[in-house]
Amino acid sequence: MPALYTDRLSVRPGESFALHASSGPCALEIARVGAAREVVHRATLAPGIHPVPPDADAKGCGWPVALTIEAGANWRSGYYDIALTDEKEEAAHHFICVKGGGARMALVLATNTLHAYNYWGGASAYCDVESLMRREKSLAEAMAGAIGVLSIERPFPPLLLAAPPDMPRLVNLRPREFEERTWASADPAWSRAHRQSPYDGSAGFLNKWEHAFVRWAEGEEGLAFDYLTDFDLDADPHALDGYDVVCLVGHSEYWSGPERAALDAFVDRGGRLAIFSGNTGFWKVRWENGGRTLICRKWKGEDEAVPDADKTHLWSHPMFVRPEAALTGLSFLYGGYHRLALCASRGAGGFTIYRDKHWALEGTDLYYGDVVGGAVPLVGYENDGCPIRFGADGLPAPDGGTGVPDNLEIIAFVPAVFAEDPSSPYRPLIPPEQMDVVARVAYGNDDPETVARVNRGHAVMASFKRGKGEVFNAGTTEWVHGLGRDPFVTRITRNVLKRFLGEA
Repeated sequence: MPALYTDRLSVRPGESFALHASSGPCALEIARVGAAREVVHRATLAPGIHPVPPDADAKGCGWPVALTIEAGANWRSGYYDIALTDEKEEAAHHFICVKGGGARMALVLATNTLHAYNYWGGASAYCDVESLMRREKSLAEAMAGAIGVLSIERPFPPLLLAAPPDMPRLVNLRPREFEERTWASADPAWSRAHRQSPYDGSAGFLNKWEHAFVRWAEGEEGLAFDYLTDFDLDADPHALDGYDVVCLVGHSEYWSGPERAALDAFVDRGGRLAIFSGNTGFWKVRWENGGRTLICRKWKGEDEAVPDADKTHLWSHPMFVRPEAALTGLSFLYGGYHRLALCASRGAGGFTIYRDKHWALEGTDLYYGDVVGGAVPLVGYENDGCPIRFGADGLPAPDGGTGVPDNLEIIAFVPAVFAEDPSSPYRPLIPPEQMDVVARVAYGNDDPETVARVNRGHAVMASFKRGKGEVFNAGTTEWVHGLGRDPFVTRITRNVLKRFLGEA
């Protein structure tokens, strides 16, 4: 089967990128994927078969350049699928993001999340996935084989990068029945038949969150976006200059220090940040080697010689003094999973409305106590929240929490669960987190009572003003699945974008 990667993930029209590939004779097709698929380049090539180094996951493949391609002057800003198809009709995919275009809104592709989950060649930041899938290691053993140094100079696994249209979502579409065994996919039979790994649904563009958002926004709404990658914000502190709105969609889980600084500055100077994502900005990462190596050590920590400001860990860790909730309003620390495995497995799948007079709900016909998005389900997989108290007016308000702003307006929420109950009779399906560390970061204590408190979270929809700007946070990875399907979700999203563009 062909395999390929590029020397970078983003270019401007007129700039070139190198394609590295291992394949026999094959056909190359490059197409912008938005509301439709627009082919911009075709060629044939025979790059040859190249070996996979044993440490390709950390150090890259080192394959020679098969072709250098110049992005055309007429290539619109967007996500461009690069497909190699061999004589057996087997295809491999990669992509390039074309920047620029002059739009007022920027869509920042969650490419750091994609790199963190990439296990091509063996392991990812989560797990030695290939050993797990070959059943050479148990889940615990495979998770111990996670790596903290990740090369971009390698391909991506097919289901991670180029999911087919029928790939199931990471959510249970219906509530669990009485004493029914738990599951963690919209279609477990499909997952087994395609040998889907536990990590394939967590990142990527094609037929996933960002793709769903673009199909709706560009196709049904006629909205224009300039596209950027996470690394563009790392490499250029002025990458967001000139934009009025920045959108984060799906699973923008990993931010570097410079990227975070760019987003902070954007909002503080008057930018509007629209977050249609869950588990947003949870992990701090670092780029090295000119953007060819991502450092993402997660729970393992770093050598003491690394300055605190450069270390990688939870963004909410006290050594960074910049918890993600200070920018996003919410955190996965206070959220968790919903409608996944045993986590809120009989949950509503939608938000219960509390602040029904909020500007985001204008014209939605939603009232206090209504549930929105249950049939989608709108709330599932990973979700962000905050500690909650009720005021004298009977409305929810933030009750502290690391970085959570006091002026956060909670529009709606629903329970979420950080980890499966270890005392249950069901086999755990969600890879375990280090709950003692989470409890210390969230509440400053890791005693059993505090760990139990962390497990009782909420998915929250909220907004707040910061500096001269404003932030709306949908609080869930699954938000975009309601666009065009659920009139309430569609209207709320329109309200957010129109207000942030100054058109409301």
